[in-house]
Amino acid sequence: LFFPRLIFGTLYPAYYSYKAVKSKDIKEYVKWMMYWIIFALFTTAETFTDIFLCWFPFYYELKIAFVAWLLSPYTKGSSLLYRKFVHPTLSSKEKEIDDCLIQAKDRSYDALVHFGKRGLNVAATAAVMAASKGQGALSERLRSFSMQDLSTIRGDSSSTVPPSVTVRTSSKQSQPKPSRSASEGTGSSGK
Repeated sequence: LFFPRLIFGTLYPAYYSYKAVKSKDIKEYVKWMMYWIIFALFTTAETFTDIFLCWFPFYYELKIAFVAWLLSPYTKGSSLLYRKFVHPTLSSKEKEIDDCLIQAKDRSYDALVHFGKRGLNVAATAAVMAASKGQGALSERLRSFSMQDLSTIRGDSSSTVPPSVTVRTSSKQSQPKPSRSASEGTGSSGK
């Protein structure tokens, strides 16, 4: 039952909306705009009614029949609902709706900024916690660079030994680290 509603409720009207826009026929354009407004309200309402009325016999068939009634050029269901109910309601409540939308927009921006800051704080806290838990590995990694290594990297970029030839030890065993000159002489990395 999903596919008939998708085809007749969405794809068929979308194609004819395209044709109305392409032909620039104002009458057709207004007709399809009324349909889309009613269809949007119907889709919103059915989100809630599906929860409570899905057990009702022929509920889904009635929904398809309603969409067909909206589309029919004979019944002009969407035009009828729009002119009798939607337009008068929206016209009388337009100012209040606009005010609510402006307030919601302002609140959503404030909420976005607030949650963005909270998200950054959580990420920073998580990074600090991870660094403090892994402090041993971090400090061991930083100790693998001697001051001589750093000065060689900074001062002499034409060194024959690349900076990645530092000696690392595993955290399970503590071995003395050979200096760079010792590793240059043997040519091994000491892993």
